Amino acid sequence: MAGKPKDKHFTHLSIPKPQLLFTLLFFFLWLFSHLIFYNSSSAPSNAALFPAEDKKCDPDIAPLYIVPLPSRFNSDLLVQCHNLSPYTDMCPHVAHRGLGQQLSPSSKSWYATHQFIAELIFHARVENHPCRTQDPSTAQLFLLPFYAGLYGSSQFSQTNLTLRDSLALDFASLLPFLPTWPRRLGRDHFLVIGRTSWDFMRPPPSHSTPDFGANLLLLLPETQNISVLTVERIPWLTHNHFAIPYPSYFHPSAATEVAAWRESVLALPRTHLFAFVGGPRPPNLEKAAARASILRQCAASPTRCITVECRRDDPSTCHDPHRVLAVMRRAEFCMQPPGDSFSRRSVFDAVLAGCIPVFFSEHTAYTQYLWYAPARPEEWSVFLGPDQWDRIEEELERIPKPSVARMRERVVEVIPRVTYAHPNASWRELGFRDAVDVALVELTKIVRGNVPQV
Repeated sequence: MAGKPKDKHFTHLSIPKPQLLFTLLFFFLWLFSHLIFYNSSSAPSNAALFPAEDKKCDPDIAPLYIVPLPSRFNSDLLVQCHNLSPYTDMCPHVAHRGLGQQLSPSSKSWYATHQFIAELIFHARVENHPCRTQDPSTAQLFLLPFYAGLYGSSQFSQTNLTLRDSLALDFASLLPFLPTWPRRLGRDHFLVIGRTSWDFMRPPPSHSTPDFGANLLLLLPETQNISVLTVERIPWLTHNHFAIPYPSYFHPSAATEVAAWRESVLALPRTHLFAFVGGPRPPNLEKAAARASILRQCAASPTRCITVECRRDDPSTCHDPHRVLAVMRRAEFCMQPPGDSFSRRSVFDAVLAGCIPVFFSEHTAYTQYLWYAPARPEEWSVFLGPDQWDRIEEELERIPKPSVARMRERVVEVIPRVTYAHPNASWRELGFRDAVDVALVELTKIVRGNVPQV
């Protein structure tokens, strides 16, 4: 406006006009560089940056926020990858955000993925998820990125229980002080663990159960409100635990890849009636009988049964993805007896291969993967009770061929929802709900009140 007096703050500045312009230019360059640095340091280091139009949140998935935890709960553990398991060097397995080593340089969808690595893959998928928000005030779901499974296995050999439990107790003590916690006291928070619930629910010292290296994480009061996603839950004990699939080897980036794979496994000739990938267990163990019966019958009928027998002196024999899938793709049915616990990664390898699972315990899948498996078990699997274990071939031969074909089709339909898509997959190309999406849909039902958490 004409006649308006000059601002007194500017009239007292004695900076010449060219120097003032230079100062302002320097300030804006400084501000811009710091904004760039902030965004790059707060975002995942290898996050795929999709165009704005490439991000579209599924309306059935609530906005989700990754709670920033101190690095000792996640990335610091990966630095110690050589010591994350007493059984193997985990460094090759934590590569590519948990996908492991690529099986072929020509394919970015197939990896030698470790069976106990789901927490890493899940975290990586959420980092690039279109429903992720950077604003906790708009979120309804909160991921706690604690790699509890990797920490747990790193301490299996630790006999000092105080040391074994230390990071679990540290994590639990932190929860009530999180800024995101008070709104619902943790009921909208969730934790993903790539191991079984048993590994985090150590019984008291007076209990007769042997100590297999478990810690107390899931028995602590602070973890009773959060939802825990684990590859095996304890059906009769836990109210807030939900089973998610073990990761297999296929991590597609596009729906076209999944469609091509499904078509290929349906077209394959099945040369053997049944297959088994696994090994025996000591005869004194409760779960040993089914495995012993399977191995005995396979040895007696090599033209009907094909095996990959895992040996303790050479465990690599049944960790070769090419070998495992080659065997399963040749069989009509794949045996899934319990092992060290009820569940098996082999169930999901079988589904990927289009091989109909045969279960010997309801707790291997039916009471576990309620979010993922078809509601009617007979549509996609076979259950054999103890009185049938000595006549596996006879029982499977009795199933009519048309029924077998329908079961296989149903198994192949399940492949997308039990598969962990590639972390860098774009929703536009993905075009299906993978294992992470299915879990997020179900967690959304809980936090929105559509499914009570009992």
